[in-house]
Amino acid sequence: MTTAYAQDLTFSKQLFDTHDTYRDSALTHRRFKHADLLPLIDRLKTDSRFEITKVGESVEKRPIQMIKIGTGPRKVLLWSQMHGDEPSATMAIFDIFNFLRADGAFDDFKKQVLAETTLYFVPMLNPDGAERYQRRNALDIDLNRDALRLQSPESVILKGLQQSLKPLVGFNLHDQSTRYSVGHSPKQATISFLATAYDEARNINPVRERSMQLIVGMNRVLQQFIPGGVGRYSDEFEPRAFGDNIQKWGTTLILIESGGYPNDPEKQFIRKLNYVAILTALQAIATDSYKAESRSEYNTIPENERYLFDVLIRNAQLMRGGKPVTVDIGINRNEVNVGNAATFGYRSSIDDFGDLSTFFGIEEIDATGLTVSPGQIHPDTLRSMADLKKYKLDSLVQQGITTFRLATPSRATTHLSPVHLLQPTTTAVRPIQTGRIPTFVLRRGNQLRYVFVNGFWVDISSGLNKLGTGVVE
Repeated sequence: MTTAYAQDLTFSKQLFDTHDTYRDSALTHRRFKHADLLPLIDRLKTDSRFEITKVGESVEKRPIQMIKIGTGPRKVLLWSQMHGDEPSATMAIFDIFNFLRADGAFDDFKKQVLAETTLYFVPMLNPDGAERYQRRNALDIDLNRDALRLQSPESVILKGLQQSLKPLVGFNLHDQSTRYSVGHSPKQATISFLATAYDEARNINPVRERSMQLIVGMNRVLQQFIPGGVGRYSDEFEPRAFGDNIQKWGTTLILIESGGYPNDPEKQFIRKLNYVAILTALQAIATDSYKAESRSEYNTIPENERYLFDVLIRNAQLMRGGKPVTVDIGINRNEVNVGNAATFGYRSSIDDFGDLSTFFGIEEIDATGLTVSPGQIHPDTLRSMADLKKYKLDSLVQQGITTFRLATPSRATTHLSPVHLLQPTTTAVRPIQTGRIPTFVLRRGNQLRYVFVNGFWVDISSGLNKLGTGVVE
C-alpha cells in the first residue's frame, strides 16, 4: 500500500469516527418530507459561504432548491432523491453541510476542498415523491427515465443545471433494494457504485474513466467499514436514464446506490457511509489524486446479484398428499405506506419455494426436523381491528394462534399489530405456497418452535427475534 493510500484510509477513518459530531439531529428516520428540510436549508442562510437558489418547482409547486458552496474551478453537482423513496444520501448531504460549517477539526481539508471545487447540491429533486414515499413523481413518471422526453419539471431542472453549470463531476445518489447481494454471496450490497455507460458499446473515454478512478478510491475506503459489502451495478446502457446521458453530455457521473445493512432499517449507518464516501471523493477531486488510480480495479468490484431473500427457511418438511416433502421457503417483506406515508407496515410474500440451496437469507432458519403448517385461527370474530386491544397477543403467539377473522370488511392491507386478519369473504386458510402471505408455524412433533406472521418470526424456545406488522387478507 502506498503512503498516499494509507493516508486516505487514515483520513476516512477519522471522518467515520467523528461523524456523530456533524450528524444532523433533525433527521432521525428516512421518511422525512420536503417540509422537514426547509428549516435546515434556511439555517444555512446564516452562513455567508452558502448560496441558496430556488432552481424551480415540482409538479405540485414545491420549491426545489440548490445549495452552493466553494469558489474553486472544479464544479461538482450532487443530487439526491430523484426517486422520492430513496433518502439515505439526503441525510448524508445535510451532515456534510454541518461538517463544512463547523470550525476546528478538518479545517485544512475544508479550506482545500472549498478553494479547489465549487459544490452544487440539490438535496431533494423529487419532493412530491418524497411526500408519498414513492419512487415516481406526481405525474407517476420515473425521473430517471425522463432524460430524453423531459416531461417532468424536475427533469427539466436537472438537465438545465448540467447544461448551464457544465460540472466536471456529478453524483447521482440513490437507494437500491436491500436484497441485492455482492456477487453470488450472502453479503448484502450495502453500497453499490456505477460508472454509467454513455453508449451501447460501453466504451470508456476520459470522462467515464474518471468515474471509474473515483469509484476505485471510494471502494477502498469503504472496505474498512463494510468488508466485502460493496457491489458494482450493471453498466448496461439505458438511453432514457439521466446517469447515462449526463456521462454522454460530458460530466463524469458517479452513481451511488445505498442498499441494506443488518439491523439498520432506517439507513443511519448507511447514511454515515455515504458521508464518508462523498467527502473522500471530494478530496480526490480537489487534489486530482484520483488520477493515480487504475481503472482496471473498478472491474474487480463484484457485480450486484439477486441471491438474497429477507428470510430463508432451509429444509422444512411440508405434508403434501399425506407425504412429507422437504422444502426451502424464501420470504420477502415489502413496505406498504400507512396513512400519509409517514409510517409504514409490511405485506410479505412467499417469493420462492422448493430447492433454494443456491440462495441466501438476510435472516436464515435451519428447519431440519421441523414441520411447517398453518397457524391457528382464534375462535372469536372481531367486529373491528380495535378489538385486538382486548387480547394478550404475546400469549396467543405462544400457543401458535396467528390469525383472527373480521366480521366486516376492511380497506386496510396492513396494520401495526402483529396479527394476520382474514376478511369475511376469506372462507379458508390459504395453503403454504408461492405468492401467499407467510403466516404459519414450525413444529418439532407437537412442540411449537417458530411462529411466523406476515413474514416476521419469533423463536418460541428462546424468545429471539420479534413479530412485525400485521396484514389483512
